[in-house]
Amino acid sequence: MPPSKTSTASTARAVRGGHDKPLLSVRDFKVEYRTGAGSTVQAVRGVDLDLYPGESLALVGESGCGKTTFGLGLLRLLPRLGHASGKVIFNRGDGAEIDILGLDGRDLRKFRWRDAAMVFQGAMNAFNPVLKIRGHMHDTMRAHTKATKQEIEARAGELLRLVRLEPARVMDCYPHELSGGMRQRVLIAMSLLLEPEVLILDEPTTALDILTQRSIVDVLHEVRERLGFSMIFISHDLSLAAELADRVATMYAGRIVETGGVRDLFYQPRHPYTLGLIKAVPPIVGDLPDLESIPGGPPSLADLPAGCTFHPRCKFATEHCKQEDPPLIPVTDQPGDWHEVACIHSDQVHLDRKVPTDDLGTAS
Repeated sequence: MPPSKTSTASTARAVRGGHDKPLLSVRDFKVEYRTGAGSTVQAVRGVDLDLYPGESLALVGESGCGKTTFGLGLLRLLPRLGHASGKVIFNRGDGAEIDILGLDGRDLRKFRWRDAAMVFQGAMNAFNPVLKIRGHMHDTMRAHTKATKQEIEARAGELLRLVRLEPARVMDCYPHELSGGMRQRVLIAMSLLLEPEVLILDEPTTALDILTQRSIVDVLHEVRERLGFSMIFISHDLSLAAELADRVATMYAGRIVETGGVRDLFYQPRHPYTLGLIKAVPPIVGDLPDLESIPGGPPSLADLPAGCTFHPRCKFATEHCKQEDPPLIPVTDQPGDWHEVACIHSDQVHLDRKVPTDDLGTAS
């Protein structure tokens, strides 16, 4: 039986503090888009990130910060004008080490779905509108396995029931005959057909009503408890990140500027941008404080400010911030507690909110 949600988080913490390899290791990862003859825009700028077995990582930030591009780049799903560079190593459970950016067409096709899968933001756009759900399930399985029709039906039925759908009703439907929440759950079930070790979800609750969002979150909890996969959850919704993640990474202008355990980031943020995101939304528990928006807007990736890219919007900024883009460095010396921030004034950043006595999500 795969580990439960609580034991999965504990295992992830233990692994980070030990010597085991990360499941996914990303180093100096960059994504550029060609914008014209000889000109490019860098949408992801030198990201270093590790994802450990059984861990759930939330990637948060404003629209346009590079979250979706990062997820697409990891699985080599970028449009033709996009180019990824750096090092992305996948350490498969059987001991094989895979250089994702070095895979050719056939090996890359094998890697997707089997080792890592992605749930896209627009579920309707991820389906073939003239193919029934049964056809999607069969095509996916037959492209990667030699499973019989009976085996495919059994596997699809098992996963659809796991995401709270009735196979007899859903399998013979076209995508447009399902509600938005049902399509999203079908897509989650499809992504798990080949039992991947990593699942990347890009805004899986966008454009859904609050009750359907609640259902999707519950489904993700149950499925992860049952199957024990690692997850990268891309979102701008901090409450969902708090509930689904063991660890959170804040992204701004193509860079990760802070990463740490859920409880640390939500109650002890050390980067001004993370602080601004948190103060712009009401807390889940406790009294309602005065909400504050972050002044200004995200910079153009084609014309980034010098030094720290957040300094034009930051109340802690000094002249030094305009000259140097600080690296991501640890702000704690506690063993196994990875709280890192890219800010030279991190010691001045404090959130004046009461920390609840109960646990926050799967807080590390």
